[in-house]
Amino acid sequence: MSVDPYREIVFDKDGEGPAGQAAELVALARRGVTDLVVFAHGWNNSPSGATLLYSDFFAPFPELLAPGVEAGYAGIVWPSMMFTDDPVPDFRALVTTLPEKERTIVRLTELLELAPPREEAFAEFGALLRELADVGGEGLLDGGREGPVADDGVPAFLTADPLETCALFADAARAAAPEALFGDGFGRLWKGGREALRQATYYVMKRRAGQVGERGLGPLLAEVARAAPGLRVHLVGHSMGARLVAYALRGLPGALRPVRSMTLLQGAFSHYAFAARLPHAPDRSGALRDMQLRVRGPVVACHSRHDTALGVVYPLASRAARDSASLAEPLGRAVARDARWGAIGWDGVQGVPGAARRTLATVLRDGVPASGCVSVDAAEAVRSHSDVRRPELARVVVSAARIGRR
Repeated sequence: MSVDPYREIVFDKDGEGPAGQAAELVALARRGVTDLVVFAHGWNNSPSGATLLYSDFFAPFPELLAPGVEAGYAGIVWPSMMFTDDPVPDFRALVTTLPEKERTIVRLTELLELAPPREEAFAEFGALLRELADVGGEGLLDGGREGPVADDGVPAFLTADPLETCALFADAARAAAPEALFGDGFGRLWKGGREALRQATYYVMKRRAGQVGERGLGPLLAEVARAAPGLRVHLVGHSMGARLVAYALRGLPGALRPVRSMTLLQGAFSHYAFAARLPHAPDRSGALRDMQLRVRGPVVACHSRHDTALGVVYPLASRAARDSASLAEPLGRAVARDARWGAIGWDGVQGVPGAARRTLATVLRDGVPASGCVSVDAAEAVRSHSDVRRPELARVVVSAARIGRR
């Protein structure tokens, strides 16, 4: 690890962690740590990979801190899955992240590889997707607060006819990548099945990130705040980890406000999450309405137009969850044409009056505004979804936290 003191915070898929984690963070405060920077990874399949990310990202911090600031560092390790523009999740990654679903994953993979030319095979495929996503139990979405959803809160494509769903996904994927070879007949439909599997695993991870944040990190921070009220906490999250730290705000009791800043790096959740009213549905709000008010300082969303995972894959996932039939419309660059489905890591915070917008160069020169939602266009440094090991982004975090040299 490049910094000291450093601690790791471990959560399982339900947000449960080993006893004593809060006490370790409180002990840092009693040793003189004034500011604790907590980072949550997004795509990842191993604790060692997460630790390497944190070591790389935190490395510039000691040289950036102002005199008198005693910083401590924490990295969250949680069972997540890669979210990229790859056509289908890696089998080993799926089993590692969802070991309880191994038999289901094996059969799904067999069907995709064999591509049987029979309609009944698609019925089996659809049933397996629902089993993978636990449809019929807890809903996968946030009560419909990010957009229109099926009445039962389950992604629409999981409850639609599997054959039709695979056809729609194949058409949408072809529109997004017209240069790819998709074939015809059942072969084309199974190409759509690969996309359906990716979207199902995406929603499993989406639900998990929210649960770990709200049920795990939020209560942990509350416990720390009660024992060490002077400790200033600064949250950082990448991809689904950005969703995790944002949902931790929902897990904080309203009277406790230990979080002094939050920086979201290529966040994989709705750009309307903090909105009190959705522009396309004024009677509805974002899933995290007004949660930014639980942060004493700024909520910074770094975004980049080079992030194809958020520019193409995320809108496809969002549209598929809300309305399977909408996939029949060519996807293209969906964010530019239909803002309902945009990600916060693609074009920043939307729907929040007064939210500031800055370029990365401006923030590095003048600093991050002291409060409110701030969208930072980081495209000059961030060239892909995972391209966050950047000293410029470390400087953004330090600026938002108000712990840097003047």
